[in-house]
Order: sequence, then C-alpha cells, then structure tokens
Amino acid sequence: MKEQIILAGGCFWCTEAVFVRIAGVEASVSGYANGKTDNPTYQQVCSGTTGHTEAIQVSFDPAVVSLNELLELFWKAHDPTTLNRQGADTGTQYRSGIYTTSEAQLKAASASRDKAQAKFSAKIVTEIVPLTKFWKAEDYHQNYFERNPNQAYCRATIPPKLAKLGLAAL
Repeated sequence: MKEQIILAGGCFWCTEAVFVRIAGVEASVSGYANGKTDNPTYQQVCSGTTGHTEAIQVSFDPAVVSLNELLELFWKAHDPTTLNRQGADTGTQYRSGIYTTSEAQLKAASASRDKAQAKFSAKIVTEIVPLTKFWKAEDYHQNYFERNPNQAYCRATIPPKLAKLGLAAL
C-alpha cells in the first residue's frame, strides 16, 4: 500500500531531483506545505507572507523503500542546521521540514532527527509537524530538473548534490 510524506529541503526542484531517483518512490509532486493562504502562487510563497514552505509530496511503496530509508536520505540531501536557508536560497519558504500524515510518521521523523543529529555539529532546526495542507505548485515546477537540466541554477546546484549522494544526474 502506497504511503505519502511531505519533505522540504530548500528549493523543491532540488529536493524533487533527489527523491525521484529512488527505487520505490512512485511519484514526487512539488508544492507548498502548511501555509495560511489557500492555493498560493509561487510569487505569493516567495513573498514570505503566506507561511508556506517549498516541499515535495513523496508517494512511495514501503515494501520497496522504507520511510526510515527516505528520512536518512533526507538528512543527507540538504543542510538541516540552517534556518530558512539552503545555499544561496534564503527565506522562510526554504526552511527544512518534514510534514507528516500520521502519528507513526511523526514519531519516525522525530527519531530519525535525533539519530541524524550525531552527524552534525550544529543543531538541526528542521520543522517536524503534522501536515495541515499541501498545495500542488504550478505545472512548470513539476519535474523541473528533468525538463530543464541546462538551466543555470539547476546545472550549478543539482548535479553536485546528486553526485554527493551517489545518484545519477540523468
């Protein structure tokens, strides 16, 4: 049976590019999590006034890849110790977050954070809370890296991240 979890690790283009390469991940949808504006636009989210974070909705088959395996990858795929920032991307929409869809996920995410903390000298600041709402981002954000591998931001950011994680770029 398929499960879903919402993960935010900075720019959703970068986060999505990682997780779509994982066996057992059946879908990844870029969107906006846990804000106060219904059906926000990218421009609204970037204004920092909606309370949303750029995130991906990961649908996965736990018989192929476990939640714990996905969470381990999540901690490696970004810097969870920087508040409202990933690399050059700054603002509350780039915060690190895990938005859970069940009490079991909330417990697993908290336990994985505690385990991951040993690998970081700075304190992990990742927000771990239940999902209140997820809004799918505009179509041009979906599978962005696969459709725009030569876009300057993507070219500079995503292949090095994938290489660090031992994942193929294309």
